[in-house]
This record gives sequence, structure tokens and C-alpha cells, in this order.
Amino acid sequence: MSIPAIELMTTLRSGHSTSPRLTWYGPDSERVELSGRVLDNWVAKTSNLLQDELDAEPGMRVNLDLPAHWKSVIWALAAWQVGMETVLDGGEANYLVTDRPDSTGTYDAVVAVALPALAMRWPGELPGGFIDYASEVRSHGDVFMAHTDPSASGCAVRGSDGRRHLHEGLLTGFAAPHEEGVRLLVAAADGLEAALSNSLGAWHSGGSVLLAHPDVDLTDKLLAAERIRGK
Repeated sequence: MSIPAIELMTTLRSGHSTSPRLTWYGPDSERVELSGRVLDNWVAKTSNLLQDELDAEPGMRVNLDLPAHWKSVIWALAAWQVGMETVLDGGEANYLVTDRPDSTGTYDAVVAVALPALAMRWPGELPGGFIDYASEVRSHGDVFMAHTDPSASGCAVRGSDGRRHLHEGLLTGFAAPHEEGVRLLVAAADGLEAALSNSLGAWHSGGSVLLAHPDVDLTDKLLAAERIRGK
């Protein structure tokens, strides 16, 4: 049975696949623009890393210990595509994905995510057993084929307040509603959960997202260039 996350990825890579779907503005003038096709490629590679390298299966949990960032969104979409539960409250999980490799806990695997867009590997040494996302993800395929069909009745999100959202309600319960074709400004300062909820809602309505780091000066010129109406 297909789940909303898989259907969403199909839509993003097929409908207006070359149009921007996620644009990131970060520190030091960093700008990353992902079309529907490129976004799908990143998600597929990450899903394949989860499934083929980490032996992840539907129903398993991944703790996303990450700030609101374009790579964090990739990880959430990939986990949902596999049929996994994303843990946003720091609770128990099978896997940890973090930008802080000094994090502690007991996990089947820990993945270190370097946030700079051009990072080809983690800067410096990683603790033993950590997986370097930047260096590993590029070796995985651009197309994802699930080994096991995910369940729509499984949990997709455990929010920061502990509330759980099922896969079948990901786009109708967890996603924030937005107008058709919206070009949505999402503030990274509001946290990862809000970024995921708003991004899903924008894409579900055929829109696109601009995700901005708190340090970015959102000038009128920038907003006009990105077709954002108001702040």
C-alpha cells in the first residue's frame, strides 16, 4: 500500500520537476535550490542509505537531532518514504541522525550530518562507529525501491510534545494547510517540527518553500526575488 510520503515524492519528481521546490538560505551567503527532481534524488539516496546500509525497515524509529535545515527535511522525507517514525522529542529510537557527534545514547547506528552545503565529508574526526552522511550518501542510487511495503497505519511522526501522527494522516493531520501554489517563507528559528509541517503543507498544495536560517537578513529585495509576499 502506498503512503502519502511516497505519493508526495512521486508528485514532486513528476509534476513541474524542474521548478524550485525547496530553497535554503543559510549563513555566509549560502543558497541551495532544489527542484522537485533534485529533491527526490536526495531523498531516494538517503532512503537507500537507510534501507541498504543501515538495514532500516518500516516501523523503526529515527531520532532527528537536527536544526531546521534543508538536509533535515531530506532526512525526514527519506524516513517517511521507508515507512519509519521520525522522533522529534528526543525519545527512544533505533537510529540517531545528528549534527552533534558528541550526542549520547544507545542506537543501532549514528549518522553525523555536516550542514554546510558543499561539505563532502565531516570536518575533522568522528567518534568510532559514526557514519559520515556527506561522504556516504552520494554512493547510493537515485531511485528508491522499498524492500518491504510500509504501513499507512504506522506512526510517521512523534512530535516535540510527544504527540504521534500516523503515515496515513501525514498530509491531512500533521501538515499545515496552505493556499494552492503558495511560495512559502519558513523560518528555521521556529524549529524542525514547524519546518516539516509547513513544508509538507506547501508541497501538498502544489507550492514551494523558502527555508531561511535565523542569521539571514530577509531584505525586501531578497523576498521580491524569491517571490515571497510579505514576511
